[in-house]
Amino acid sequence: MTTRTDAPTRREQILKEAARLFAERGFHGVGVDEIGAAVGISGPGLYRHFPGKDAMLAELLVGISERLLSGGRLRVEEADADPEVLLASLIDGHIDFALDDRPLITLHDRELDRLRDSDRKLVRQLQRQYVELWVTAVRELHPDVAESEARAAVHAVFGLLNSTPHLGSYGGGLPGRAATETLLRRLAHGAFASLAG
Repeated sequence: MTTRTDAPTRREQILKEAARLFAERGFHGVGVDEIGAAVGISGPGLYRHFPGKDAMLAELLVGISERLLSGGRLRVEEADADPEVLLASLIDGHIDFALDDRPLITLHDRELDRLRDSDRKLVRQLQRQYVELWVTAVRELHPDVAESEARAAVHAVFGLLNSTPHLGSYGGGLPGRAATETLLRRLAHGAFASLAG
């Protein structure tokens, strides 16, 4: 899978800092002036990029759900109908998300209910589609497993992988990115392998 290496746009910088600040202090604990200061522009200058904080939150949460789903679909295509390759690729992609976008996990847990109904429904719809990619891969790899059990296993692995915000910082609670990635991969594969037992 190719990854983008371009420098982030101003809009992407704003979203990254907004996610970090919202995760640290909560949506209502952060003002537009603080977000602007974090990217070197005035608070009112943010309004050239977003109509307000609500729009930033919606773009962050809808955006990550869209990104996970599109990445998952690409992994399905690249796996060439090999369920073992696909599941390994889905796990790797989600681990990258869980390690690189930790503030978005916190934000989703705390602030999803602040979205407008239409945005919240869209996030849930995208998430359900993403889950189904995983359920299909698990059931192709373990055809004797019931769909409900496969879905429960997928959600359990998501819970494991999405626990990264609670693990502390590298050097504090995490052993370093590479070691944490290896650990999460081993745990996720182990969880799915247990379905065969």
